[in-house]
Amino acid sequence: MQRMARSLPVPPWPLIILCFFFLLAKIHAVRLVPLSNQEKSPPVKLHVTDTHVEIDNGIVRLTLMNPAGLITSLGYKGVSNILEYRNREGRRGYWDIVWSRPDRNGSHFDTLQCTSLRVIAESDDQVEVSFTKTWHRSLDREVPLNIDKRYILLRGSSGFYSYAIFEHMEGWPDLNIDEARIAFKLHQDMFHYMVISDNKQRIMPSERDRKVGDKLDYKEAVLITHPSNPRLRGEVDDKYQYSCDNKDNHVHGWISSDNPRIGFWVVMPGDEFRGGGPIKQDLTSHAGTTSLATFFSAHYAGINYGVRLRNGERWKKVFGPVFMYLNSDPNNNPTAIWEDAKRQTAQETKKWPYDFPLSQDFPDANQRGAITGRLLVHDRATAAAKSAYVGLAPPGNVGSWQEDAKGYQFWIKTDERGYFSIRGVREGTYNLYAWVPGVIGDYKHQADITIRAGNEVGMGDVVYSPPRNGPTLWEIGIPDRTAAEFYIPDPNPNLVNKLFINHTEKYRQYGLWNRYTDLYPHHDLVYTVGVSDYRRDWFFAHVNRHVQKEYVPTTWQIVFNARNVMRRGSYTLRLALASSSFAEIEVWINNQINGRGPQFSTGRIGRDNAIARHGIHGLYRLYSVSIWGSELVEGRNTIYLRQARGANPFTGVLYDYIRLEAPPQPHN
Repeated sequence: MQRMARSLPVPPWPLIILCFFFLLAKIHAVRLVPLSNQEKSPPVKLHVTDTHVEIDNGIVRLTLMNPAGLITSLGYKGVSNILEYRNREGRRGYWDIVWSRPDRNGSHFDTLQCTSLRVIAESDDQVEVSFTKTWHRSLDREVPLNIDKRYILLRGSSGFYSYAIFEHMEGWPDLNIDEARIAFKLHQDMFHYMVISDNKQRIMPSERDRKVGDKLDYKEAVLITHPSNPRLRGEVDDKYQYSCDNKDNHVHGWISSDNPRIGFWVVMPGDEFRGGGPIKQDLTSHAGTTSLATFFSAHYAGINYGVRLRNGERWKKVFGPVFMYLNSDPNNNPTAIWEDAKRQTAQETKKWPYDFPLSQDFPDANQRGAITGRLLVHDRATAAAKSAYVGLAPPGNVGSWQEDAKGYQFWIKTDERGYFSIRGVREGTYNLYAWVPGVIGDYKHQADITIRAGNEVGMGDVVYSPPRNGPTLWEIGIPDRTAAEFYIPDPNPNLVNKLFINHTEKYRQYGLWNRYTDLYPHHDLVYTVGVSDYRRDWFFAHVNRHVQKEYVPTTWQIVFNARNVMRRGSYTLRLALASSSFAEIEVWINNQINGRGPQFSTGRIGRDNAIARHGIHGLYRLYSVSIWGSELVEGRNTIYLRQARGANPFTGVLYDYIRLEAPPQPHN
């Protein structure tokens, strides 16, 4: 039987048109989804030869020596190399440390040249390479560390990342590491304008300008006499003038002078790997078109600061990642380039801890923990510790965090009510430390604190009771760990850095230690409580006087009136020091200075050299001196502070704060 053909019903034209437009809309909607910057950017390409490794994402091209892992070239948007090509390949961009063996003489500057290359990741979106060096006992003259230097380039990123893992195995030789950093030497013909912060930026002298200039009291300080830029003639250049606290040092760099203007920036997105806590100072960028990512150094801390490994101690630490950012502006506006660098730094900081480094030694956010709480201060009354610095650092003594470079540290400032929340903390055992602006001393929680991944430790209220025996009779200064509130003189007019004229960091000027002799040529400083003003009458540094080519000790006096002296009571003099360099402070009361020894002596203390390096603070120290009431008199009294070590212009102390307390009161 023949089947009858049956035609399908034809949909009405309105339905056909409706379906057509529905399909068109879907296709159009898909096409309207915007591509991300990463998707629109070229893929990351890796090219490896026997001598070099090149990573290129279409914006930045990074060339590294194979297998040493030193940076030989950094290209950006058509500029083949922004690094100083006249330097030999190994001195353009490099990691370096200064190390020594305590059982041997001498120290070594080491650029950590590696012996092996490994490609960790290679995709369109990310390339990560590792340069490694493994130590064994046959390498007796080399640093006893395993080194793993990493470089990362991401798709669409206008820069590259670098981090390193240092490892000292159990049983290996004792080791001192005094300094660790990454250094970049930029193209000197391109880069002349340096930027450290909003109010620290300027045209810089060249390396040649420094070489033909006059060296001053130490080699880093040079009077510019025959510059290539005449406007710089007669200025002082010193790399220490551009030092910065860790808490303020998150981006610095250079902007090229010719069009197209290019910015090169060292961005520190995290602080956990830097030593010494939030107010440890260190170098940033300086003349010679140099930029540094400094992880730790002895600057402003002393020669005993650094990583000290003893008795076969096992140690491993990740330094970084640090981001090297390159940018430009279509209008070649230097201000716009700097503002963009700050915006990029804020973005990098928000992404910390990063989730893309592939070393198992760098945990991402999910592998970290947190701690929360509130800090209170009990000083005759209890109040919130607002704007206090609270941190986790390796277990130690009170204040030991400021001398630690071996472990990780995590710091934050409390809010107006004293609350703190520290997140992104690596697993481990820590102590909780704190210090409060306006309050003397250091806080340390009595118990160790263990941080575990994914967990939050709730501390509740923790209370700091600062040192106090009795009510304050008088005080000099502000307890903020710096000498910035005291009198800072104008520099010698022939030894000026124009950047720091009328600047908030006036203390960065060179040679201020010699201004004490100019102000007090024959007699030392006398400060009268109730009459003198520490802002104009207390010289910021207790230094030696320059007399006939010698530097001699100086004795300062604090004159005060006492009433109703408790002759059987014990008064307390608090001496808080912001810095000390080979100094010894001796204390006398009234006529004790005529004949007998001092009431108190610090002994010889400090090697942080903050006076010479324009630092206004170094390592913090607090001393308490007991004074029997029988040593005081009704009416006029004098406390003598003698800096007893002469012979050197830089020997001295920076006072932070001085206070005299009455004996304990019955209600205390």
